[in-house]
Amino acid sequence: MKPLHLARRFFGSLRRGAPADEPWAIEQLAAGERDVWARMSDPDRRHAVDVARRVAATLGDDATRPVLAAALLHDVGKVESGLGTFARVGATVAGSVHRRWGGRLGLYLRHDELGAALLERSGSDPLTVTWAREHHLPPARWSLPARIAEALKAADDD
Repeated sequence: MKPLHLARRFFGSLRRGAPADEPWAIEQLAAGERDVWARMSDPDRRHAVDVARRVAATLGDDATRPVLAAALLHDVGKVESGLGTFARVGATVAGSVHRRWGGRLGLYLRHDELGAALLERSGSDPLTVTWAREHHLPPARWSLPARIAEALKAADDD
């Protein structure tokens, strides 16, 4: 991960309140996805709305509902860890050294796999599930169409 991106995410997570565009975001989600969205923290939802808005601007008409849901829910697996902002910083640093941790730290580091499972159970479109699972993989391992995956990744790393 890029240090500037991580710093922006950290300081953004200290703000309070739900995202201003939350009604727009909820409109992009299927009924089952709304349930997992509601479990996400305010900082994660704000980040997700920012990502989805950038994806929509980049892809235009190709930003279909499943693509926008992928942008909004790619980090949903983080809810399984129950970690707060400062613990997540430690988890991110620890995970850059070694990904095989147990407990809540391990859950946080495996949020991609856990999020994909949550989305499968909620009835998400396969594209949405796939991006949750693959969003931390190198581009050579992505299975989504390149233009869509690249827009999702660029918006998340902005």
